[in-house]
Amino acid sequence: MAKMTKAQREWRPGQKKKPRSTRALFASTVLSLEALLAIFIALAVFGLKRDSIPPVLVLSVGVALAIACLLTCGLLRKPLGYQIGWGIQIVFILTGFLMPSMFILGAAFTATWWYAVTKGRTMDLETARRAKEQEAWEAAHPEPEES
Repeated sequence: MAKMTKAQREWRPGQKKKPRSTRALFASTVLSLEALLAIFIALAVFGLKRDSIPPVLVLSVGVALAIACLLTCGLLRKPLGYQIGWGIQIVFILTGFLMPSMFILGAAFTATWWYAVTKGRTMDLETARRAKEQEAWEAAHPEPEES
């Protein structure tokens, strides 16, 4: 028999499931794509600047940035995760000094991050409002008992 998780052990029949955050989902998606971008940019800079920048440094920083993006996904339940996310956006824009096309890509991903955070928050607020209205409706209209 498989070991049950904490959520499975604490679940009771009729218990409502806490809704997942759309904001965190959207932001995690952007950060995951940026992790891939970090690897690809590291490889591009490695190939283009091999003579001027040590390859080990370039690849190490690229992998570290990718790992930072992925670890930040886990922090999105708290405001600190979003602050780190904004910092990562700045880092991506600043990589434009190594590869000028990153100014455009960094700005595009920053705009995507902004949209994910703001639209996700709006959707989370709407979900909470709807859940509250649904709860009020269910309280006002109890289900008839079956006989």
